[in-house]
Amino acid sequence: MAIQIACSTRCGPGDTGLDIAKQQREFTDALERRVSVPYPPRRIVSLAPNLTEIVFALGADDRLAGVTSFCDYPPAARDKEKVGDTIQPNLEKIIGLKPDLVLISTSSQLQQITSRLDQLSIPVYVTDPRTVGEVVSSIRKLGEVIDARERATNLADSIDWRISTVKEQVRSLSRPRVLYVLQIGPLITIGKRTFINDLLTLAGSDSISASEAADYPQFSLETVIARAPEVIVAPTSHGGGGPSDEELAKTFASTPAMRKRRIVRVNPDLVTRPGPRIIDGLEGLARDLHQH
Repeated sequence: MAIQIACSTRCGPGDTGLDIAKQQREFTDALERRVSVPYPPRRIVSLAPNLTEIVFALGADDRLAGVTSFCDYPPAARDKEKVGDTIQPNLEKIIGLKPDLVLISTSSQLQQITSRLDQLSIPVYVTDPRTVGEVVSSIRKLGEVIDARERATNLADSIDWRISTVKEQVRSLSRPRVLYVLQIGPLITIGKRTFINDLLTLAGSDSISASEAADYPQFSLETVIARAPEVIVAPTSHGGGGPSDEELAKTFASTPAMRKRRIVRVNPDLVTRPGPRIIDGLEGLARDLHQH
């Protein structure tokens, strides 16, 4: 990540504390955009739950001026000012909060808001991690961007250590074939470029859909049966929307997984949000996948 420092007033031996407070630092975000940020940023708007979690974990939540309606963890995030959801944030509300930094998790929101915010000289920093390792890297980089480097380094180092521990624990174990079921009717699973696939690999298993290019491909039951998964993994539902154990058992009755009644449930927030709790998702998967 490239970092440059520029003062909004002329820098020199006679600079005062006020001059330093007006410094700008330039960062390169996940989309290779050069973003000039007032440093340190004092009013941050987060447009994704994972970024809100990271800001809280880095002890900078007192600088969170606004978050989305989906930002529900930690519980204190629910008390922050809301700026709409992650897909259609309220631009007027964001502007009204007078942020000096807006954080976005993926490029999907970029076209909708960046041009307007750029016109108002409001910096937008984008993160777009695709693997567990990139999640840890994004935590380190955000620590730089929001002036919480020490906390970010400690957190990232801790997560790295826990990842290494899991990898060592599963190294000598057999690797079960796994089907991750997002929904039934149609059957939707996960592809090779998702966090969930990376987590399953690190947890010592092999997803039967790991070769799929799409992030969330539709899969045929015939393919599932042919690839003979030994474990069915499915998210716990928020409000009854996910497949029940009975539906899974009926749909996949002829698989080795169902003959052994091997269904593993995961909290979707721990395996789909690229934030600090993704290590909890990994540890849970590694434990549950290797229980017999």
